[in-house]
Amino acid sequence: MTGVPASAAGGSGTKPVRGGKLGTAAVNQASLWNIANILTMVRLLLVPGFVMLLLHNGGYDPAWRSFAWAAFAIAMITDLFDGHLARTYNLVTDFGKIADPIADKAIMGAALICLSYLGDLPWWVTGVILFREIGITLMRFWVIRHAVIPASRGGKMKTLAQGTAVGMYVLALTGPLATLRFWMMAVAVVLTVVTGLDYVRQAVVLRRKGLAAERAAAADLASGASASAGASDSAEAER
Repeated sequence: MTGVPASAAGGSGTKPVRGGKLGTAAVNQASLWNIANILTMVRLLLVPGFVMLLLHNGGYDPAWRSFAWAAFAIAMITDLFDGHLARTYNLVTDFGKIADPIADKAIMGAALICLSYLGDLPWWVTGVILFREIGITLMRFWVIRHAVIPASRGGKMKTLAQGTAVGMYVLALTGPLATLRFWMMAVAVVLTVVTGLDYVRQAVVLRRKGLAAERAAAADLASGASASAGASDSAEAER
């Protein structure tokens, strides 16, 4: 959940270059059925299973919540691995670009909504996190014509804090650990808001620069067209 879709697909029979740069050829040759996309699909399939495990037997059985935590942890780990594989082996597909962020937000959103439904987590916390995640995703599409908003270090810290805090809430913790998870969630919420505002700032700056560049290009094009027209008129007059 870095905000930048990293899930990708396998090559077309040629051996990928480890650590190489992504190129048009790699994008065009990528196949749907590869380990990175399979991990993304596994993460998507884990969402309904996670919900059933968490809500089983009323949602308060420590054993079933431990199973739910295991499913959540697997989903978080696969998110790290599919991104690593995509970046390392130059594997990109349109499916991966779309499915990866959907899978990230689906598992996190399902966990937050279920925890709030069970009364373990205030609804306002769920609302703040989901509003930020959905809003930033829409904002990325808003500026994608001009530039791509890069994943920041703060965004990565936010993802780690959210995953850790939600995982602790999924477990039936008591005593000092229950207090610790409260503070971990507080850190996650603060990072969620701060990094969200930073992404908004970046989006506005990038969009302004993109629009300014487009206006400058249009002005240059118009100036060149006027100069060509003037030269043509002069040549016609000399005849």
